[in-house]
Order: sequence, then C-alpha cells, then structure tokens
Amino acid sequence: MASHERTPTDRRAAHERLSTGALARWTALCARHPWRVIAGWLAIVVVLVGLVAGVGGGLRDEFEIPGSDSQRATDLIESEFVAEQGAVLNIVFAAPPGERLDTPERQGAIREALRALRSQEYAPTADRAGIVSVDNPFTPETWSGDRRIAYAEAQFDQTIEPADRDAVVAVEDAVRNVVEPAGVTVEYNGEAEFPPVEQGTAELLGILAAIIVLLVVFRTFVAAMIPIFLALAALGTAFLLLFILAGFTDVNTITPVLVSMIGLGVGIDYSLFIVTRFRQLLHDGLTPRAAAAEAGASAGRAVVFAGLTVAIAVAGLAVIGLDFITKLGVGSALGVVTTVLIANSLLISVLALLGHRVDRWRVPFMRRLDDSEAARERTLVARWGRFVTAHAKVVFPVVLVAILGLAATSSLVRLGAADQGTQPTEQTSRRAYDLLAQGFGPGFNGPIPIVVDVNDDPQAPQEIYRSVQGTPGVATVRPPQFNNDRSVAIVFVTPTTRPQDEATDRLVDELRDQVVPAATRGGDAVAYVSGQTAAFKDIADRLTERLPLFLLFIVGVTFILLAMAFRSIVISLKAALTTVLSAFVGFGVLTLVVQEGYLLGLTGLDVTGPIETFVPPIAFAILFGLSMDYEVFLMSRIREEHVHGLPTREAVEHGIAAIGRVVFAAALIMGTVFAAFILSPDRVSKEFGILLAVAILTDALVVRLTLVPALLTLLKERSWYIPGWLQRALPRLTIEPPHDGEGRQAPVPERVTAGAGTGQRRR
Repeated sequence: MASHERTPTDRRAAHERLSTGALARWTALCARHPWRVIAGWLAIVVVLVGLVAGVGGGLRDEFEIPGSDSQRATDLIESEFVAEQGAVLNIVFAAPPGERLDTPERQGAIREALRALRSQEYAPTADRAGIVSVDNPFTPETWSGDRRIAYAEAQFDQTIEPADRDAVVAVEDAVRNVVEPAGVTVEYNGEAEFPPVEQGTAELLGILAAIIVLLVVFRTFVAAMIPIFLALAALGTAFLLLFILAGFTDVNTITPVLVSMIGLGVGIDYSLFIVTRFRQLLHDGLTPRAAAAEAGASAGRAVVFAGLTVAIAVAGLAVIGLDFITKLGVGSALGVVTTVLIANSLLISVLALLGHRVDRWRVPFMRRLDDSEAARERTLVARWGRFVTAHAKVVFPVVLVAILGLAATSSLVRLGAADQGTQPTEQTSRRAYDLLAQGFGPGFNGPIPIVVDVNDDPQAPQEIYRSVQGTPGVATVRPPQFNNDRSVAIVFVTPTTRPQDEATDRLVDELRDQVVPAATRGGDAVAYVSGQTAAFKDIADRLTERLPLFLLFIVGVTFILLAMAFRSIVISLKAALTTVLSAFVGFGVLTLVVQEGYLLGLTGLDVTGPIETFVPPIAFAILFGLSMDYEVFLMSRIREEHVHGLPTREAVEHGIAAIGRVVFAAALIMGTVFAAFILSPDRVSKEFGILLAVAILTDALVVRLTLVPALLTLLKERSWYIPGWLQRALPRLTIEPPHDGEGRQAPVPERVTAGAGTGQRRR
C-alpha cells in the first residue's frame, strides 16, 4: 500500500469541495429544475420530428473524387450518354450443373419473363421505377460457351435509391416466378441490386451485452438501465438530425450503421461515467440534487472534453478533400454530439429525481456493491494498478513490444475495393457474381471502361481499341460505343483477373500510364480510365497525398488541447502516440482477418479481399476521438489526485482504483457494441466492427490500464513536465472541475447522516 494513503478526513474534505464554473452552474440548474429540462427535451424532439417530416430526406450513395480520372469519366458519361442515366439490373440465368439453357421449355420461359418486363406487367402502380429496355440474353456475347449460363441487362428509367427498392424486388420476383418452374435459376446484380443495410440485430445484441456488463458493475436494475435509456434517447435524436441533414445533402447508406455503432457505444459509456460518479457521491453522503450536480460538473466535464476531441477528429476528415468521407465522419459524430448534450442535461435531471432509488431492484445472488473510496481501493482493478506500478520496469517493455509486434501487421494491408465475390452467399448479388465468373471469366464482373473525349480526333477510340487488344492481362475488348453526336466514346475492357486482384490494379496502371497515352499521342482526344478498381485507386492516391496533413491536424490539435488541459507535454504526447499505436493494432488485426483470412469464418465471410479504401481514415478519426475518452476519464482523475497533493505513483494508484473499474466496464461495453456489427451481412460494417472493437479494447484495457500507468510510474514527476514558455503561452483549460477558493474548502454541502433512511440531515 502506498505510503501517502489518505485518511477518512482527507477523503471527506476532497468530496466536500464544491465545483464552480459555468458547467457547475448549469448542472446545478438541471438538478434543481428536472421537470423543466425533461419538458424541454420533449419539445426539442417534437420539433425535430416535424423538421424530418417537412425537410428530411432519404439516404443516397454518392462517391465523388474531384479532379480524378474516374470522376472526369463519370461526368462525361452522365452528360453525354443520356439514354444510360437509369440503373442497370443484370439478370443472370443458369441451368443446373451439367445441363443447358437451350431447351425449348427453358428458352421459352426466359423469353416470356423478359416480355413481361418490357411490357411492365410486373408493376401495378405507375409511380414505380420502370424498365425501359431489356437485352436479348441469347447472343454470343451474353451466352456462355457451354450454354449453361446467360444474362440480360435490364435498364431502369431512373437511378435506384433505397426508396425504389420495392420496384427492383417486383422485377426480380416477376422473373423468378416464371423461370423457376422450368428449372432455371435466376440471380441478380448490377447498380440496381443493392440489399438494404440491415439494422436492428447488431444493435440489439450490443444492448443486451451492455445490460449484462452494467448489471455486474452497478448490481441494481435501475442503475443499469439508466445508461441504456440515455443511449437510446441520444441515438434516436441523432437519427432525427441525420435525416434532416439528408434533406440538404447526400448521406451515404452506410452512415446509419456508423451512427448506431458510435451512438450506442458512447451513449452507454458517457452515462456510465456520470452515473458511477453520482452513486459514489450519494454513498459518500451528498443529497441527490447535490450529487447529480457535482457528478455533472466533474464526470460531465470530462464527457464534454471527450466529445470535443471526437468533433476535432471528425473535422480532420475534411482535410482529405473527399466529400463523402467528410459526411460519413460528420454523420458518425452526431451520436457523440447528442450524447454529450443529453448527458449533461437530461441525465442530470433524471438522476436528481431518482436519488437513492437508483439503487433499487438489486440483482439477485450478487453482493451489494460498496462504492465508497475505501472499498474501491480493495477492488481487483485497484490491485492490478498497484501491481503495474510495483513492476513497471518489467511491465512497460513487455507490453510495448507486444503492441508494436501486433501493430506491425498493419504493414500488410492492401487498400482497394472488395468485389461482390466477397459478400455472403446469402445475397443474390454474390450468387450472380459467381455465376458470371463461371460463365464468362473472373474479370467479367469488373469491366474497365475507357471514356474518350474525341475532340476532333475521331480515330482515337479505334486506336485505343486496337492498342488495348494486345495488352497482357486483358481478356476481351469491346469496340467503341459512341454517344449520339459521336463526341464521346466508351471502350470496355474485360481483364483476366477479378476486380479486387492486385493484377487488375496493375492493369489499370498500365492502361493509364502507357497504353492509352501511346494511343492518343499526337491527337487532341483525351481518354480517362475509369471503373470501380480505378475509382478506388484514385481514392487511395488522394488519401496517400493528404494523409500527412490529416494526421498532423488530428494529432497536433489534440496534442495542444491535452497540453492545455493537463499542463504537461509528456501526458499529451503520450496520449497521441499511444492512440496511434492502438489504431495500428486494430488495422493489423483487421488485415489478418479480412485480407489474410485468419479466423475469417468467424466473421460470416468465406472469401478474403482488400480493405475498403475509405475505412481506415474514418475509423482512425472515430477511434482517435473515442480513445481520448478513456485518456481523459482516467488521466483527469489521476491529475485530480496529483493536484490534491499525491506523488505521481500514488496518484496513478488512487486514480485507477477510483475510475479503473468503470473504464474497464466501459471498454467492454463499447467493444461489445462494435463487435456485434461483425454479425451484419454487410462487409463494410464487419470491417468497421472488427477494427473499432479490437482497437478500443486494446486502447482501454492494455494501453490505458497497463502501459500508461507503467510509463507514468517510471517517469515519476517528469510526467507533468511542460516548458515555462509553453505554460505561459497556452490558455488554461482544466478537465478537473474548478473549486471555490483555489484550495480553500468550500461550504460543506448538505449531507445525509449515517444511517440512511432516517430522514435526518445535518449541515
């Protein structure tokens, strides 16, 4: 036990120091007028619901890469090929293995199904997206050599948004009902076939896991359910804001998954910290209103700072210069913003109303939790903290080497676009992908369009067509397809390899750097190599170009904020570097699982593939903000102990004893919420779930509760070093709440006498 252990009188005096400042006045106001706060939030929700009904919009995937070849090609196609503005649905027909489609019965069924599509007999209402044309599947180009597989392209009269999903399903059902009785399997892919992002199951599993952890932490049902209700309230508010935002700009369909993932995690975690502090203050004798106000002024202050770091991290995404990445980050931050606002107002009011009833409905067969400071010193996490500080010279290098070794696996990562062949086999687009690959080759699913702006050089498209034919890695090339005035042409190139293969990446580079420039040399035509593979290469190039500035912004600004708050460049530098380490551990594990295939079956996937290009920057920004939560909550308590007179080692031990159990529980909750999204059928959701779950658990349990305490113990008082000139230059921003008189004891708050339940009070 540390030699600087405080006496009960010392502990009592520390709790009797009232917080001051604007936040303390606000939380005191919320605690005194709880019903007004509750009514105010109800009014806000009603207004938001009205705004959603009036100006809210739907979700729409829009990926623009300004200044890139793929974006210029897309712009040319959209402006010059008017007839192809609608989405395409690939209808893939297949006979059973070993059989053929060219029997009279099967061909007749397919022709009848396509005739019904052309006449739109499948659509009972006129307001649906409709089919304007359907190709003939029985041509040499659309019929496999063994006559087992054929496909037809059905052109819709408009792009397909999530709201049009029922029109696509109607088309698919109409064809399936006609051809399946004839023994023909039919599957679908293309722009029009995208399954809606499923939500509900992962969130429910995350909530159930969080309830179990909260019951263990609090030992009462009332206390355990408060963070759940707050998280759901914050999440609901965030979704209202999201759909209001969608009314003014494009919001991608993956955004709600990120909102749910982040909103549930921080919603439960932030309220967990405040409720824990509230119960500690109650058990130390404060009245419900005083305890609620003080919990908001202390733990709530750390919540505000943690939310601020998330906002800064998300703002850094704008540096990359890709609008859809910035919007994904902004959308994912909505859950954090609403949680911070609700936690520091509505939660304070609810706690003031509940008072000692927060300890009602005790969990059976579990011992009543003693939340006093003396009891916290005897917990397992407190003993762990003392073990780490006592063996810091061994713990620090061992843990650091282990983390560096795991983080090093992130060097194996290959960014790109995983094709539909990596999706779960339950999806029709995956089955259609497999059939087309079997019938027409692996590269058929990822054609590379070369868009040619003729510019008074009418021979350029034909020259490109001839030049590409002899290029290694090219399976077939289609003759140029011109628009109506023959000013723009498209040359479709089919590679010999899958869209996600590295060989396809190299083919795109060769076409861009050698083949196309040679074919257009000496003329005025301009050609752009496009397609999914090229687009994701363009995204990767933009990320590589802007990554240093992105990291400098996030790490630099957060470093300055933490230096202002903790008055130590050592603490702020340590926080930035260890968070980067945690992020690379997450990237490394994601790479090993999704790209290299280790434990892949546990994710519900059966095929490996590259990591989606946009996942790392978004995950890093979110992770950097969330990991600061644990840094702020733990270090603010350690600094509070240090400011009150304890040396660094003893401050670390008391800080871990006071807040370590809550950090541990919060990390389990957030990690479990993220991990639940691995069960989602969507591959990108799985990637975010794996990366964030691993990184958060590593950051909280290994870095914050093990590596950092060992480092602070080794550094001792040097942990709080800051140059004098920087101390004077930085504005003062404290995370621990200010108190009356800068060390002078404030008036003692109203306290309940020992012997709770008597109703007697003393001053």
